[in-house]
Amino acid sequence: MGCFAALLPLHRLFGPALVFAAAMAIAGCATSALKTAPQDPSSPWTGHEGDASAFGDVPGDTQAPAAASPVKDFSVPADPEASMLVPTPGVETRHSYDLPQLIDVAQNQNPLTRVAWQQARQAALATGMVEATYLPFISANVIGGWQDFSAPLPVQVGDTKEVTTKVEGVSSQLALQWLLFDFGQRDALHKAARHNATAANVLFNGAHQKIIYAVTRSYFLYGAARSRVRLAEQNLANSRRIEDAARERSDKGLGTTVEVAQARQQVAQAQFGLVQAQGGERDAYQVLLGAVGVSPMTAIKVREASGRRLPDSVGAPTEEMIKAALARRPDVLASLSAMRASQSAIGAAQAEFLPKVFLGAVTGAGDASFSATGLPTIGQQASATGVLVGVTMPLYDGGLRAAQLKNAESLAAATQATFQKTRDDAAREIVVSADTLRSALASYRAATALAEAAAVTYDAALDAYKSGVGNITVATAADSGLLTARQAQADAHAASLVAAANLAFVLGAMTSSELPGSLARP
Repeated sequence: MGCFAALLPLHRLFGPALVFAAAMAIAGCATSALKTAPQDPSSPWTGHEGDASAFGDVPGDTQAPAAASPVKDFSVPADPEASMLVPTPGVETRHSYDLPQLIDVAQNQNPLTRVAWQQARQAALATGMVEATYLPFISANVIGGWQDFSAPLPVQVGDTKEVTTKVEGVSSQLALQWLLFDFGQRDALHKAARHNATAANVLFNGAHQKIIYAVTRSYFLYGAARSRVRLAEQNLANSRRIEDAARERSDKGLGTTVEVAQARQQVAQAQFGLVQAQGGERDAYQVLLGAVGVSPMTAIKVREASGRRLPDSVGAPTEEMIKAALARRPDVLASLSAMRASQSAIGAAQAEFLPKVFLGAVTGAGDASFSATGLPTIGQQASATGVLVGVTMPLYDGGLRAAQLKNAESLAAATQATFQKTRDDAAREIVVSADTLRSALASYRAATALAEAAAVTYDAALDAYKSGVGNITVATAADSGLLTARQAQADAHAASLVAAANLAFVLGAMTSSELPGSLARP
């Protein structure tokens, strides 16, 4: 408020003339708002420039500014409202959620669904606003007040040189404006709005599909992180078995202190791997919460789907499969609608070169002695009624309409190229996703065989070391190899599930919490 608030009491005491003079005197008030911004490019904004004292509204605030600190602090003032983190409502902390239930929570709680919903509503309202232009516009205007008129006398009468008259009155008006014909401009705009609304509705469903895929992917990766923790715990137990064997041999005089030290090192390495795996599990849990769209302060128990079966094989996608997927992909359909909307906009730009036929009507009543000719949209009114039909045709606008038409044509060409690229990229995603899934399944089969062989090697190496025919180096190497093989197997299993989810997503088949194909089978 500042200096503008100071004008209010002046208006009450001295009238509008003095207020105008005061406003001119403090015209620099607008530029004083620069005090609310940083004073130079290298100085921090402290948040104190924008308070009321910057405009002198705090009386008695005569405290001298503090001495400038040699260290520039670019921190910002804290706002407690921005730090309000509360658990997401509707989430049961004691319940263990499986994947379909997590998807249901995400569809209800994720803010992205509400953003997409509001965008779809805005696009629908835009269609309604274009439809409203087909109807007449009716407005009512009422003004009232007083006026003083001074007119000089042709001949001075005594000391009187002019005659002053004061009149009062009210002028009311009811007006109608109706665009009757515009050579299809509104129709073109309506088609463009409907195509944009279709794109927004498609993208709303697409936002839900993205959330379903994001939750599914994060769920599988979280399961892989938990598997790594279990494998790290098992590896720690195996390392301690080797340590126990080394101690036993050392106590019997069959082993050396070097063997015991190697065993201890293997245990320490296993403990370090367990800590890393636990950290990865916590990170994966937060990623899952983010995909669901709940507060990080929310505690959710996740039911892991262990032993989820994988498909035996995946064939290459056929042309018919790719075409069917493209026909239902939200991003492809939204791009197609955007292309159609831009093509309709060309017709609207072309209609600007043609005339428009309009209807106008007015009825009004007022005091004939009350002049309103200087007021906008009203004019001098007595009691009057009229109907007008007119045609307007722009003749010259400095090339504005031509530029608008060229711009509409350019946008249409750009959206057409964007649609072609979106369609081609979507088809390429399907082919690449199928290849990725085939590679992931092959990796899982190879990792499974490796894990089985590594388990046999570890058992044989440990038994040989206990029997005195093996050495500690072979046993610890077998232990490390077994951990690596089992982790590779778990990672390949999770990668196969993620690849299968990605293929379902790019095919446009991930549309509900009831997942398709092998993803739905435990």
